[in-house]
Amino acid sequence: MPLSMNREVFITCAVTGSGGTQDRSPHVPRSPKEIADSAIEAAKAGAAIVHCHVRDPESGAPSRDLALYRELTERIRDAETDVVLNLTAGMGGDIVFGSTEAPLPLRIAGTDMVGAAERVAHVAECLPEICTLDCGTMNFAEADYVMTNTPGMLRAMGAMMTELGVRPEIEAFDTGHLWFARQLVEEGVLEGPALVQLCMGIPWGAPNDLNTFMAMVNNIPSDWHWSGFSLGRDQMAYAAAAVLAGGNVRVGLEDNLFLDKGVLATNAQLVERAVGIVERMGARVIGPDAVRERLGLTKRAPK
Repeated sequence: MPLSMNREVFITCAVTGSGGTQDRSPHVPRSPKEIADSAIEAAKAGAAIVHCHVRDPESGAPSRDLALYRELTERIRDAETDVVLNLTAGMGGDIVFGSTEAPLPLRIAGTDMVGAAERVAHVAECLPEICTLDCGTMNFAEADYVMTNTPGMLRAMGAMMTELGVRPEIEAFDTGHLWFARQLVEEGVLEGPALVQLCMGIPWGAPNDLNTFMAMVNNIPSDWHWSGFSLGRDQMAYAAAAVLAGGNVRVGLEDNLFLDKGVLATNAQLVERAVGIVERMGARVIGPDAVRERLGLTKRAPK
């Protein structure tokens, strides 16, 4: 498949994530105010979309607390800086088994497995323009657990998102996830053309080599919209690769804590670096209004 460079690129900033990074950098935001402030700074730097999780304000641990999501959403919507809000719906599917010889019962510590309605409760409450849909099950290397997204769970969650008028961003960690995403569109669970995020280099999903990346790209229907990213020091290299392959860009502290070797980054600095890469490639960075037009998004006004 010949490459067709994207000349009008949108940048997503993944602001804080749910990984154990809260104590590795003072710039990883914890409270709804800190997350919203960091998201707005990223928007001012050139991000059209901010992808947000919430964390316990004291411990920094990942959370599904509706009140935290409400506060975050209100703060971003009340800000003078416009940006497209993308909330995660990836939590609530973590299973930690017992020992290898006695996998059941499950371990209470670390297991967070709830039903479809509860996994999207904050989406129904806050009605962001976009929310994520992790389109498959995989082993996660951050700890000994399984990120669980069964076909039935994905059909149920996808149908709820479609009914709410919130655009799912399909998180694809391997080629099979894209295969099932196409199935969801064929069944009418999701509307096409779909929106995809290629998640590269996350153990044990798709490795971040360029051959695998292009295999992922080649499994996306030509009329779909997509972005791509990789972790750590490969983040900016994949910003360039995604644009060259016809896609859009994701950067942010969810995926990478450093601006340069030994230099901790802020979200705004990572976005600024990505903007420079995109523009030096001869492409243009587009803003939230252009993204809404391209993706057919519904913007909700502040309450």
